[in-house]
Amino acid sequence: MNVFYNLAIYLYGFFIHCASFFNEKAALWVKGRKDWEAKLKSVLQGSNAVIWFHCASLGEFEQGRPLIEKIKIKYPQSKILLTFFSPSGYEIRKNYSGADVVFYLPLDTVYNARTFIDIVKPERVFFVKYEFWFNYLRELKNRNIPTYLISAIFRREQHFFSSIGKWSRQGLDTYKHIFVQDENSLSLLNEFGYNNVIVAGDTRFDRVNKLVAKAKKYDLIQVFKGEIPLVLAGSTWQADEDILASLSLTNFKLIIAPHEISESNLGSLMQKFSKYNPVRYSEANDASLKNARVLIIDNIGMLSSLYGYASIAYIGGGFGKGIHNVLEAAAYGMPVLFGPNYQKFQEAVELIQLKAAYSVNSTEELKEKLNLFLNDSVLLKETSLVSKKYVEQKTGATDIILNVV
Repeated sequence: MNVFYNLAIYLYGFFIHCASFFNEKAALWVKGRKDWEAKLKSVLQGSNAVIWFHCASLGEFEQGRPLIEKIKIKYPQSKILLTFFSPSGYEIRKNYSGADVVFYLPLDTVYNARTFIDIVKPERVFFVKYEFWFNYLRELKNRNIPTYLISAIFRREQHFFSSIGKWSRQGLDTYKHIFVQDENSLSLLNEFGYNNVIVAGDTRFDRVNKLVAKAKKYDLIQVFKGEIPLVLAGSTWQADEDILASLSLTNFKLIIAPHEISESNLGSLMQKFSKYNPVRYSEANDASLKNARVLIIDNIGMLSSLYGYASIAYIGGGFGKGIHNVLEAAAYGMPVLFGPNYQKFQEAVELIQLKAAYSVNSTEELKEKLNLFLNDSVLLKETSLVSKKYVEQKTGATDIILNVV
């Protein structure tokens, strides 16, 4: 299995290099790892007490971020190294001030793992949620470097627990502690003999609570909203936008913060909502917003604060691979709506059970749920309180992890 795994890693690297000639994301993946040894030695030269955090991409970073920032405060003498596998995480967070060094993780070959750890010499290592790079993990274990998995969640259908999962479970064997989000994950790991498992919860709850406390104010958003209820559609994809465009915006205004902010997609959105005098945020002013019922956010970074202006949130991605972050909206206290592909997201499942969130399959279902809340102010208020309380009761995972570590 080691031979097959390493062969697969080399093939993956080969195909990524081939794809880099015509795929922008693959090109960033390759470029970011070029001459990585020399670059890493340069940025870590003379460093002691390095604490290494690894995240696959942006979503995992948001889970690791609360712990990174608390460790940075509590142990200021330590240097924080943050690595990403995906360009979508690295390119957005490469200037993140909470880490001393932000870097691409080299491909998981035996040579790269040994060389990387030789250079970094980490005191402790944190992998976030789903990352299992077996050569890195094996090398860390061989050197007795404490390694932790945080905000993890496990399901029986994962390869670790299949009839051929024994080799994969070697990755789990390397962790000193595994911090999971829920009791189901704990029970499953216990069943397979893992007793170094602690239910800490999801660190994202700590993160979103902090975002609410530090939310930015935007005067133009308040001007746009006025006295009319506001629906905020966050991280939308084309399928979400097509359904939203079929709505009749008679009793609310709509803000769309699309996942894709390319000029072509923004132009398409302006056309889809043309009958509602849409305005792009970068071009907005008091005069242009006077008759607009749709505002399109054409930048990255505002969304988490914008939920504070909304009455209801619609979260995109549910008609594709899966929904985006529902917690940011729930933390402000509001009903949350999304498409049918949400089952892998525990917080979405739990919010539905609490009747603070609803899945919709069509424009008609979305219209029905929106009117349910827009026409009943008491129900809207009660549901908003349930949503907010849910997030507040789930905070504290960061402190649990830090106390154990």
